[in-house]
Amino acid sequence: MKREQRSRPQQVLFACEDDCVRLPINAILPVHAQRKTVKASQKYLQITASIREVGLVEPPVVARDPKQPGVFLLLDGHLRIEILKDLGFNEVECLVSTDDEAFTYNKRISRLSPVQEHKMILRAIERGVPGEKIAKALNVKAQSVQRKARMLDGICEEASALLKDKPCPMVVFDTLRKLKAIRQIEAAELLVNANNYSSAYASAILASTPQSQLLDPKKPKQIKGITTEAMARMERELARLHEAITSIQDSYGEEHLQLTVVKGYLAKLLRNGRVVRYLAQARPEFLTEFQAIAEMTSTLPAETA
Repeated sequence: MKREQRSRPQQVLFACEDDCVRLPINAILPVHAQRKTVKASQKYLQITASIREVGLVEPPVVARDPKQPGVFLLLDGHLRIEILKDLGFNEVECLVSTDDEAFTYNKRISRLSPVQEHKMILRAIERGVPGEKIAKALNVKAQSVQRKARMLDGICEEASALLKDKPCPMVVFDTLRKLKAIRQIEAAELLVNANNYSSAYASAILASTPQSQLLDPKKPKQIKGITTEAMARMERELARLHEAITSIQDSYGEEHLQLTVVKGYLAKLLRNGRVVRYLAQARPEFLTEFQAIAEMTSTLPAETA
């Protein structure tokens, strides 16, 4: 009997009720107030345009108020509810949560990256959606939709794969397009490693790129605020830095292993009282250094996490 109870699967609790419910908007109470400037924000205008063109894509999430029957607490979708009010809607279809905790909905958000938006636009165009309708849904100009659709033209697959889920603006891809494929990959890796996707950083990478690695080697680099002499110095410094990093990478694994072994040996040695007393009397400077090595919490940066 006990064995059967152990093997019986535990009951799974659903986070939401089975079906969406259509509710009066005035029966939904927000859990926090919106800032007065929110209606002037780009996000507010984009969501308004999307609802006006294609309707409400994602239903708001509410929870039943246990103290007031027929009243619901708004957990997620404050902007959507506010926009629906402005557009004259009286009812909205909602997802009813079984818990009144709003933290999960507000923190588990996956932002759409520029590369993902590019692919979404291409898919819509392939399915016959007019560019004007896409522009209205995104609250952008038709020319901007065309630019987004062409954003990865001239970008190699490896570089676009590295940046597919990164907040990398379109202007950065305009810079990468000036580089040869192998340099595009190196530049994308630099952006990811530095977690810096600004146009200024991309321009610095372009400035430090040798002329031979440009898509058009005969065309001189022209970057605002950077002279030809400064670009030449950046190229030399980058080459030296690359050589230094390569040499460190070649020996890093072996040196890390040796340091780990030395650290363990010294820790064991310093647990011997006679050894510690001898070092304190005869070689106090050695004792200080040995203790510092033995007390290292990590020999790798990643191990501190």
